[in-house]
Amino acid sequence: MLIPLSIGRIIKISAIVTVLAISVIAAGSSARIFSPQDKAFYADANTLNFVRPGLVLKVTSASVAADGTIKANIRITDPKGVPLDRDGIVTPGPVSISCVAAYIPKGQTQYTSYTTRIQSSTITNTSATQAGTDSGGTWAKTADGEYTYTFKTKAPATFDKMVTHAVGCQSSRSLAEFDLGTNYATDVLTFVPDGSPVVTTRDVIRTASCNKCHDALSFHGGSRRGVEYCVMCHQPQTIDPDTGNTVDFPVMVHKIHMGNQLPSVKAGGKYQIIGFNNGVSDWSTVALPTDPGQCTVCHDQKNGAAQAQAYLKPNRAACGACHDNVNFATGLNHVNLPQVSDNNCATCHIPQGELPLDASIMGAHINPATLMPETQDFVPGIIVDNVKVANGTAGSKPTVTFTLKDKAGNPIPLAELKTSPGRIAAVLAGPTTDYGYTNFGSDVTTGGYVSEDIANGGGTCDTSGNCSYTFTHAVPAGAKGTFSIGMEARRAFTILPGTTKAAATEYGAKNVVVNFSVDGSPVTPRRQVVALAKCNQCHTYLSLHGTNRNQIEQCVLCHNPSETDKARRPSATNATDKATPPQAVDFAYMIHRIHTGENLNALGAGYTVVGFGGSHNDFSEVRYPAFSPSGSPGDTRNCSMCHVNGSETNLPVGKAAVTDPQSPVNPLPRTTAVCTGCHADLPTLAHAVTNTAAIGGQSIESCTACHSNSAEFSVARKHAQ
Repeated sequence: MLIPLSIGRIIKISAIVTVLAISVIAAGSSARIFSPQDKAFYADANTLNFVRPGLVLKVTSASVAADGTIKANIRITDPKGVPLDRDGIVTPGPVSISCVAAYIPKGQTQYTSYTTRIQSSTITNTSATQAGTDSGGTWAKTADGEYTYTFKTKAPATFDKMVTHAVGCQSSRSLAEFDLGTNYATDVLTFVPDGSPVVTTRDVIRTASCNKCHDALSFHGGSRRGVEYCVMCHQPQTIDPDTGNTVDFPVMVHKIHMGNQLPSVKAGGKYQIIGFNNGVSDWSTVALPTDPGQCTVCHDQKNGAAQAQAYLKPNRAACGACHDNVNFATGLNHVNLPQVSDNNCATCHIPQGELPLDASIMGAHINPATLMPETQDFVPGIIVDNVKVANGTAGSKPTVTFTLKDKAGNPIPLAELKTSPGRIAAVLAGPTTDYGYTNFGSDVTTGGYVSEDIANGGGTCDTSGNCSYTFTHAVPAGAKGTFSIGMEARRAFTILPGTTKAAATEYGAKNVVVNFSVDGSPVTPRRQVVALAKCNQCHTYLSLHGTNRNQIEQCVLCHNPSETDKARRPSATNATDKATPPQAVDFAYMIHRIHTGENLNALGAGYTVVGFGGSHNDFSEVRYPAFSPSGSPGDTRNCSMCHVNGSETNLPVGKAAVTDPQSPVNPLPRTTAVCTGCHADLPTLAHAVTNTAAIGGQSIESCTACHSNSAEFSVARKHAQ
């Protein structure tokens, strides 16, 4: 039995010693249970052993008595299983717990909550019943770290004791006084009051699917975590009285993820939910980083959800959430067929049909503009393979050989790629230590690389698809180290040609980048900073510039420290863009700025790139999907969502300065550019400039003095949550 810390100095010291002893025995090296993204990872041993940060909550059992009394047995511990005191007297940090009780009515698939509240709107002067946590129940301690909560809310006398019930609890442990933030934990227990096995569950999407983009899905201050808990309240029972919108989970989440692509938003409307204290959450500007037709990004078929294929069972609520211009009562925008129930939906909308773009669920969700040739069988594909480089020495014009075929192994005639949108090109850049400042000739206007059109520049292919191309530009005389050639290709394609559903589109080949030594030294590939697999956690199939570029190794050839959008500023369609200096498009700087997105506004910064055709691309409206511990999107602190091998903490991050005519400092020293990509305010830039000096003809940044891995203000420590 632990002795309270507040009943006398001698007893208090004894209690602390007891806590420390238990912690040391149970936890050992406590920091090991935390990742570098956790503040606790950097706490000293004494603080760790005393505080034992972290929170694990478990609903161990629950019951509904014959008179409707609902009880839940709950255990709270630290991550090593050592009990915590709910009141924060025996162990540091009080733990606040709230619980929801609900059931799935017979024959239905969603919860109905016993615990509800009346939410009144000061905007519309209306009220609505909403599912929520119980209030006014009683707590009883049964053992160290174990409690019984008796709900004030009772189930009605007619409750069905043979259907699935659930008790879900949310909790938070405040450790702010130890500079360890707030810990959160949530758990849900399903049971059947008569003791029979649970057969019916609500298990459509697992939290792990959400966390691929959202890092740690959390809402309402951070304590509501996990889809299994969200769906207990976010079900048809709950309405937002301010807007009249349902917050039923499938409807709300579909609408949020459609965001600016909702038909109602495109028509000038907004999709908003008004929450606590009249806080407006406007989801009309959300731009999903993937095609919303890729249902399995969320409905992941590999994460074990019992109803993972629920998306193949159409219903008006879920489908009408995205297709919100459909009027099922009248048939408007539904081929004039009204639907008064969900009974006939699957008659037309079968899971998968025989053709792309048909009325089946999988066929109808194919987007001609975002084809994925590697996974979509109906796309013939274009594969550039067996790439080799000859004569790639300093002062020589390299020759690249390769094969050009479709997915079935059939050769693709080079003539097919001579006219737009068909294309095949080779990009030459180097050295790999830092792309960007190699001069390939006075006629080359691109920064640090040269791109040559193979189909129209003298490339040849035989009837077997074996191809060859010799560059018109040479590797510069005197060049040293490793250079790279990247291959990119694009092919025109028409889906269902000759039919009324015919759709002309295009798709790209997977980029191939080959490294070669220009001076006989060992071939050294460019350092790996991020991984495409991590990009595709959110982007599904990252493909840019007319489907030409889809591999990071290809992107960095052009998006290098010297490149800007200067070539396209004169043709800008936006008058302000035309009058504004060029913008840096260095990969690290650009990606940091894009992902910082709407947070740039608060920093007095922005990021707009003029693209092909003079297009205006303002990324200062991007809402980064990762959530902070307190439940707000736009948290970019978890660098490992993109970075690999701890690359975000390895300073300095490169050598070449970044050309940025829009910056008050131009060129930007390498590390300064990377860090101010996110930390885009002027005081941070001033801090970096102040700590940069000209020594021996070089611009030397002193970042490692304070921000190296072993320093007090290391990158990882400052980004920890």
